[in-house]
Amino acid sequence: MQVVTTRVRAGYAMGSFVTGAFGTVPGLLLLPYLTDGLAVPAAAAGLVVLLPKAWDVLFNPVAGRISDRAGVRRPFLLVGGLGVAVLFAALFAGGSAVYVAVVFLLCATAYAFFQVPYVAMLAEITEDYDERTRLMGWRMAVLALAILVSGAGAPAVRDATGYPVMGVAVGVLIVVGTLVTYFGTAGASGVRRVPVAASPRELWAVVRGSRPFRLLLTVFVVQAVGLGTMLAGVDYFARLVLGDSRYQTLLFVGFVGPALVVMPLWQRVGRRYGKRVGLVLASVLFAGAVAVLGASLVLPAGVVVAVMAFVGIGYAGMQVFPMAMLPDVITASEKACGSTRAGLFSGVWTAGETFGLALGPGVYGVVLAAGGYAASSGGAVVQSSGAVLAALIGFTVVPAVLALAALPLLRGEESA
Repeated sequence: MQVVTTRVRAGYAMGSFVTGAFGTVPGLLLLPYLTDGLAVPAAAAGLVVLLPKAWDVLFNPVAGRISDRAGVRRPFLLVGGLGVAVLFAALFAGGSAVYVAVVFLLCATAYAFFQVPYVAMLAEITEDYDERTRLMGWRMAVLALAILVSGAGAPAVRDATGYPVMGVAVGVLIVVGTLVTYFGTAGASGVRRVPVAASPRELWAVVRGSRPFRLLLTVFVVQAVGLGTMLAGVDYFARLVLGDSRYQTLLFVGFVGPALVVMPLWQRVGRRYGKRVGLVLASVLFAGAVAVLGASLVLPAGVVVAVMAFVGIGYAGMQVFPMAMLPDVITASEKACGSTRAGLFSGVWTAGETFGLALGPGVYGVVLAAGGYAASSGGAVVQSSGAVLAALIGFTVVPAVLALAALPLLRGEESA
């Protein structure tokens, strides 16, 4: 058995503070920064948030090809991570939608140079099955913590000091994650090289060749759009529906916090009843709890926050079961075709997740625009009843519908 030291495990896992912060904070705060800080119309603001993240989907293969040709991974972690930190700090210091769009695009490009080598390193550090499981376990635990810290901390810092200081604070968090990962993985032996670049034709061949993968990916991406929509709506829901932006942190903790506790419980459900049944149960629980939030205009705020805990329990299952089903689908496909394709499957999966979460703020922006949401440049604006209703619908109805809409596809996946 090839042993990976605790230092390497901890160092690798800390990279989740880079991926967690970049994946969470823009989806949570960039849309309200544009609409309520820079007076960008809601629909246009949604596009500003969407396009740079969608660019990552297209640019990741390019970053992977450059990393493959260089023959090393760790230097990209350092340069890419520090680039993300600096650009993220600058992101909330601008004065126009064009500035934000350009800086966010550059930030997303830098992130690709961190994310692609970082994901590849998991397979390159060790080939031992148990050690890979431990590495992934450490990484996912730190990722949950990073999402909680950045997602709950960033709004609190924003409320206390403003957007520019918040951007710098998150940038510092990314710097810490980058440096600990870079130095912590020094000396980690690379047992093999895993190519991470692929042409669009190769990626399409992977998707086309495995119907179970297509179905599972579709369910995961559709639900990711709903989750991204809900994440983008936390600020608006707290301000317009609950009447106090300070509820934002409590709502986010309720959304993500249970994941740290209930993951083992969902795993037990999966072992006893099957992963597909577990995903259906988690999705139904999520949608049901979100539907209850539809009455938030008349519910006490304390009840709303309590219901968010049940939303978070469902969310945890919606994360753990697709990730648990993915290796089964990959293994079945590899046995059928007789070749190793895990890297290609993982690349397509990551791209789908990135696009789904990025599409969420765009969807929420369109819903706000349809409700007549009035953008502002920092002054207090009294929103219409239509805008309040749009904030509520985007936070409740849209995520609930998307959580359930693709579930019938799992009947086809079950036969795989």
